Amino acid sequence: MAPLARFFINTVFVTVFSVSGRILSAALVAYGFARFRFPYRNLLFILMLSTLMLPYQVTIIPTFLLFKALGWLDTYNPLIIPHWLGGGAFAIFLFRQFFMTIPKDLDEAAKIDGANSLWIFLRIILPLSKPVIITMVLIAFLDTWNDFFGPLIYLNSPDKYTLSLGLANFKRVATAGGQATEHLLMAASMVMTLPSILIFVLLQRWYIQGVVFSSGSK
Repeated sequence: MAPLARFFINTVFVTVFSVSGRILSAALVAYGFARFRFPYRNLLFILMLSTLMLPYQVTIIPTFLLFKALGWLDTYNPLIIPHWLGGGAFAIFLFRQFFMTIPKDLDEAAKIDGANSLWIFLRIILPLSKPVIITMVLIAFLDTWNDFFGPLIYLNSPDKYTLSLGLANFKRVATAGGQATEHLLMAASMVMTLPSILIFVLLQRWYIQGVVFSSGSK
């Protein structure tokens, strides 16, 4: 009665690339704020954090018009590409706070051995940042997997629907047709909810550790 497998594959595709972009780009930006000295660094960091006070609903219209001008409507680009351009203020803040807890003596020792900044980031900073990386993976996964508003705004073709949008559309069609589909909706909802439960159960220890370390830094 509904292409649930198609919705599931679409959701996995969007989630994997969105989460990957958010983690990588946010970690790079946070590394710059945590380790490099440049003019107006603190001012730029405060300006970046101030975007957290800007509701998503305020920017949705100009963002929609921008993506329409780019020809990105009814594609996954609006749901994926923005996450590769910084990863979001909260992710940058969390990574930066954690990076500040890593002793700079490690960076200096690596530089003495001839390592550059990118090598230090990839071979020292990231391996030591497993708790905060897993924390952000969990947060980003839940945010993207359960997102309804984004797909609703940008996706028009039913074969591109994610699970949240596909289930809502299925419920609307079934209700309009007068069919008894509560059992099907419950089963589909379990399919959508189960991955979130499993990933939280598996990663909750790292999640708690990452939040504690990030909030405890100066």
